[in-house]
Amino acid sequence: MTRRDNQGRTPIRRVLEAGQKTTGVRVSGWVRSVRRGKEVSFVTLNDGSCFSSLQIVVAPDLPEYEQVARVGTGACLTVSGALVASPASGQRWELQAESIEIVGAVDEQYPLQKKRHSLEFLRSIAHLRPRSNTFGAVFRVRSALSFAVHQFFQKRNFVHVHTPIITANDCEGAGEMFRVTTLDPQAPPLLEGQVDWGQDFFGDRTGLTVSGQLQGELFATAFSDIYTFGPTFRAENSNTSRHASEFWMIEPEIAFADLAADCRLAEDFLRFLVRYALDNCGEDLEFFDQRIERGLIKKLEALLAAEFRTVSYTEAIALLEKADLDFEFPVVWGNDLQSEHERYLTEQVFGGPVFVVDYPKQIKAFYMRLNDDDRTVAAMDLLVPRVGEIIGGSQREERLDVLQKRMAAQGMDEGALDWYLDIRRWGSCPHAGFGLGFERLLMYLTGMENIRDVIPFPRTPGHARF
Repeated sequence: MTRRDNQGRTPIRRVLEAGQKTTGVRVSGWVRSVRRGKEVSFVTLNDGSCFSSLQIVVAPDLPEYEQVARVGTGACLTVSGALVASPASGQRWELQAESIEIVGAVDEQYPLQKKRHSLEFLRSIAHLRPRSNTFGAVFRVRSALSFAVHQFFQKRNFVHVHTPIITANDCEGAGEMFRVTTLDPQAPPLLEGQVDWGQDFFGDRTGLTVSGQLQGELFATAFSDIYTFGPTFRAENSNTSRHASEFWMIEPEIAFADLAADCRLAEDFLRFLVRYALDNCGEDLEFFDQRIERGLIKKLEALLAAEFRTVSYTEAIALLEKADLDFEFPVVWGNDLQSEHERYLTEQVFGGPVFVVDYPKQIKAFYMRLNDDDRTVAAMDLLVPRVGEIIGGSQREERLDVLQKRMAAQGMDEGALDWYLDIRRWGSCPHAGFGLGFERLLMYLTGMENIRDVIPFPRTPGHARF
């Protein structure tokens, strides 16, 4: 007998996994399709517990037959009956209904009547799209990989830290923060012609965090190995397929570590997540492989088998300059690598994942450790085929005097980050970390090409309806 939940309902996934003839099975879910025959009707029911649906056989002698035969796609049913081997192809088991309750009916305006809808249309009904095959698969994978993130770090004795969502510090220094304020926007208090943030709720100018890294570093100097996993925000007015205003970041910080150790952790982490997806999300990945990105599973298996190479930024620029291609963005030492450059390196030069390290200091953040050449910093980006950058990190600058000079060169106010400098004053140690955008990882694992399609309720410029 398959195990039931507290409501006496057996998830369809458990019914199918049990794979045995059983009586007294009770399932609940939403109708995907109804086929009406002369002597019998078939209802396809899905409860979201797995990709597969369960076929319900409805005989005409069932008291609810006429009502059920007219039920619409999207209706919610509870069905009790006997699980038997199915004589039809494409499924091993079916449920012969003995009683059916229509829990929630639908009308002809239900928008998911057809089997196939464009992703653009489904984004417009974000409250209903989880019921579709594509988004059911996406969000099951998202759930599984969220668990895998914690499993990886917990097995390595990392401490999970909840860093603040509201902060007075812009970690990236880009100024693209959403402001958090209780001041009257029509008549804010002024001091010498400027907004007096001292009268605001927190007594300072605050916003939604762009990264938990700075606070994570503080905890790394107490617990050695920590990680954060939470929402981050960018007020960047960008409508590309790779940008969202709200997204989730995974950011480990490791003490007593240099850039090489940071790269090893990043490689281990990515390998673990890919392996976990292949081992635990097989049915959903098969769907993505067939319908979204042909060859997806082979791509993931190839990454697991690949050697992760390392090349310096300077060497990467030299390789790009030799390329017999006309890049849209010019290849110049001192400019950041663009997606087209990153994909060329991974797909044409190395044929697999590659770490690009030691970037020019002028294009990287103030907290990255200055190298001995005084031109580059100990930064790294992990590039993978078809995507480009998937992880970015660095060894952090642990030397107080060097960090102060870097901040001064960028016109930064030391007073606003005095707490950050304190961990360089007292008990400083080499440490490193990286960030992995969870949605970018999911795009890679599922083949979905738009970040809006791997987050439940996307927040983008002009869109915050649901």
